[in-house]
Amino acid sequence: MPKLHSLHRALVLAFAAPAMTAFAAEPSVDSPQDVGPTRLAQVQSAPAASGATEKIEVSAQRQHYRGDVAVEDLPQSVQVITGEMLKQIGAVTVNDALDLATGVARQNTFGGLWDGFAIRGFVGDPNLPSGYLVNGFNGGRGFGGIRDTSSIEKIEILRGPGSALFGRGEPGGTVAITTKKPQFTPEGSATLSVGSYNFHRAEGDYTAPVSDSTAVRINGAYEDADSFRDTVHTKRAFASPSIISKLSNDTSIWYELEWSRQEIPFDRGVVARNGQLGIIPNSRFLSEPGDGPTVAKVLGHQVELEHVFWKNWVLLLGGAYRTTKLDGIGENPEFAAARNPFFTDGQTLARQRRFTDYESTDSIARAELSGSFKTGIMTHHLLGGADYDEFQLDRLQTRYRPPAFNASSTLATENAINIFNPVYGNFPLPAANQNVFNDTEKDKAYGVYLNDQMDLTDAFKLRLGARYDGFKQTISNRLAVLQPPNQDVKQFSPQAGLVFKASDVISLYTAFAKGFRPQTGFDASNHPFEPEKTTSAEAGMKFETPDGNLSGAVALFKMKKTNVLTADPVNAGQTIAIGQAESKGVEVDVSGRLPWQVQVMLSYAYTDAYSASSVLDPDFGRVVGSGDPLINIPKHNVSALLLKDIDVDGHKLTVGAGGKYVSRRLGETGTTFFLPGYSLYRLFGTYQVSKNFSVTGEVNNLFDKVYYPASYAAIWVAPGAPREFQLRGTYTF
Repeated sequence: MPKLHSLHRALVLAFAAPAMTAFAAEPSVDSPQDVGPTRLAQVQSAPAASGATEKIEVSAQRQHYRGDVAVEDLPQSVQVITGEMLKQIGAVTVNDALDLATGVARQNTFGGLWDGFAIRGFVGDPNLPSGYLVNGFNGGRGFGGIRDTSSIEKIEILRGPGSALFGRGEPGGTVAITTKKPQFTPEGSATLSVGSYNFHRAEGDYTAPVSDSTAVRINGAYEDADSFRDTVHTKRAFASPSIISKLSNDTSIWYELEWSRQEIPFDRGVVARNGQLGIIPNSRFLSEPGDGPTVAKVLGHQVELEHVFWKNWVLLLGGAYRTTKLDGIGENPEFAAARNPFFTDGQTLARQRRFTDYESTDSIARAELSGSFKTGIMTHHLLGGADYDEFQLDRLQTRYRPPAFNASSTLATENAINIFNPVYGNFPLPAANQNVFNDTEKDKAYGVYLNDQMDLTDAFKLRLGARYDGFKQTISNRLAVLQPPNQDVKQFSPQAGLVFKASDVISLYTAFAKGFRPQTGFDASNHPFEPEKTTSAEAGMKFETPDGNLSGAVALFKMKKTNVLTADPVNAGQTIAIGQAESKGVEVDVSGRLPWQVQVMLSYAYTDAYSASSVLDPDFGRVVGSGDPLINIPKHNVSALLLKDIDVDGHKLTVGAGGKYVSRRLGETGTTFFLPGYSLYRLFGTYQVSKNFSVTGEVNNLFDKVYYPASYAAIWVAPGAPREFQLRGTYTF
């Protein structure tokens, strides 16, 4: 594992050490009041009695990349999923939470080991975890396993052009997670959960002041569960202590630690034969139980200092350092027809046995200044900043690959299993020179950005922005004598948007942006891949009823990317960045309160994502024609949630129901294999037994639907869980 650079160590210690000490101070009269839903607590003060100590409650930092612009004034579509909603539906992972999001589709999860999703049809590199922000810092890079929801305050899906702020990323949008912050009113909760397949989970959360100007919080979760998949047993542990402190009248600091350890067996799912699913039970495990679990570990630090200069001008200085490690053994069904009898006899599945050892470190520093000023009748909401990022990746993956089969082949030599009558126990060792990956990568990136959202009139708001990125990549390929040359990329990403408030009820907006996303790896000539280049455009309408009970948005979008990885048409088995892809569609969100005090959350997305060039697929070398759909992207995606509070003898009962429809999706690139569409329904409810104790129950997949949320190939298909239940008891104090 690469060592922590002294500069990064100094940065973390310089910010974190003061936060461990209490500083009593007078509250700042000019502390900014965030316009959007970004401050979790406010600085409060009351006249102190003679001889008494004045109580101060410290605010959380202003939200990164937002400044003082309200969400409703942004020229983009934003969907918010609260932590309370996650509790009500029992979502314990980010992938579970994003099932509620409009235009988000499940993708490859590397055998269930990481979060994988696409926004508006684009996923990035399907062989890497999907990216997301945690408190403004990149939290998805590396191989840290599945993100737990126990520490999440809210999830924002910032759809559309955002590259002029965030820089390197996908044009479809950004998932931004905000974690729970320390509070100055002591409170806590403890939750115990049980459910189907020996599901057991414990969660704890406690926050309290340690002085008049400092508060702490610690929350965490532990989960131990079997699965509807035979022999699969998982253990997950997550903890996130944090502290916030007022250093002076206008300065506060916040620090959070992230720790997790997960043990999850590598599981590529089930197979289809000649395009037909359901030939074996969805519970059947086609890997080796004796391989044991793959272990994913994370240790991360985040720190941010906020300083108020005057009125509403705020400076944010932040740093993050995160390490991840993933190691274990897993079975991968063999793709090559000459090496896999399954493509001939339909029952004998040959597998590669892969030994994985991945490590990464990610170091980030960021500074941001935001505030507003006037020029004549025009108000400028200015946001500017700079960030620096160092990412290091060390990959080692070896394998046993089955040889071409013949009449003398055996289950042992092919590392094969009969899918109808599995007998476990094959444990071949990796053969010589059978490295899949044996390389290191070091990325250094910096960016500067500036955005000005101008209130031209009460009705018109214009947003102009730009970001300049520098990206340096160094790859060391231990398998090659000739090393790939370094890559040095400079990219300018402009952004523009316009909001027109047509009435008190309706506002219209449009936006445009360019961006890029660096790629990992190198081509047959040992040259690093060129970054993907993206353009995106969006137009939409936001509305809110006069009584404020219902709000929503309608968005139309179109995006294009170039330099997509495809198979090299000249060098077999190699990859080249020459492909193009496009995505277009429409999204509708509605949320709020209906008559009879029924809460509602509805969404619909139509997404048409397809290849915009005729290329060869990088995994199988198959022809992908212009217009062919992208894998795992449904054209239609609908979700709905309804909740209602009922008084039962003075006790509150919350009952709810939800449904989700996903249309068919391409299941293997370059083929006509499609995953069937499906509809799922759930019931859930919470009964407030007493002031401090509540019981929550839920039933998922109410009608026991057989479904497949995602796949990578016809012989790598992830099955969905059958009907299952959970029961939770929560004590608050």
